[in-house]
Amino acid sequence: MHHFTPAETAAVYRAIAERRDSRHFLPDPVAPEVLQRLLQAAHQAPSVGFMQPWRFVRITDPALRATLHRLVEQERQRTAAALDERGREFLQLKVEGLRECGEVLVAALMDQREAHVFGRRTLPEMDLASVACAIQNMWLAARAEGLGLGWVSIFDPAQVRLALRMPPGSQPVAILCLGHVAEFYPRPLLETAGWASRANLADLVFENGWPMAPDPGR
Repeated sequence: MHHFTPAETAAVYRAIAERRDSRHFLPDPVAPEVLQRLLQAAHQAPSVGFMQPWRFVRITDPALRATLHRLVEQERQRTAAALDERGREFLQLKVEGLRECGEVLVAALMDQREAHVFGRRTLPEMDLASVACAIQNMWLAARAEGLGLGWVSIFDPAQVRLALRMPPGSQPVAILCLGHVAEFYPRPLLETAGWASRANLADLVFENGWPMAPDPGR
C-alpha cells in the first residue's frame, strides 16, 4: 500500500549503489536552485531528539578555500607519516577536489549540544551520527541530480574551527566538495586503487549476539 512504484524504488537503490566519494570535478558552477535542494535534503535527515545538530558553512571566499586546501594538505602529509610503510602509497591517492569543485561546504556539529539529553544521555555521539545522516542525504540527492560529492575528513578540526571562526563547543565534521563530474567511478576509488576492497556482507551480519571467537586451544 505504501510502496513506491517499481521505477521509483529502482531509482532509490540506484542512487545508493552508484553514490561515489568524488575526487575529480569539472569547473562548472552548481546552480543555486540545485544547491538549495541538496541542502533541503540534508535538513530532512533524522536526528536524535530532533535536535537537528547539523550546521553547513558555504565557502565562497577563494582565500578561505585556499586555506582549507592548505590545512588538508598539511594533514595529508601527517597521515602519510603515520601510515609508515603505506605512506608512499597513500600519497599517490587523490583524497580531495577542493581546488576543482564548484562548491565547498563544511558540515559541522552545533555548539551547546550538552543541553540536548534526549537520546544522548548514554550515547552522546548520536549527534555526530545525525550529522552523518544529513551528509548521506545530500550525497544521495547529489547523485540523483548528476553531481559528485566528496567527503574530506583529512584535517585538524581545531584549525578548521579557527579558520571558520566557529564558536566554542562546535565541531567541523566534514569538508564537502560538490560539483559536476565527467563521470562517476564504476567502483569506489580506493577499491580501484587497490587500497581496500568491500567486505563480504555475510561476514558483517550477526544473529542474536556477537559470534564467539574460536577457542585457540581447540
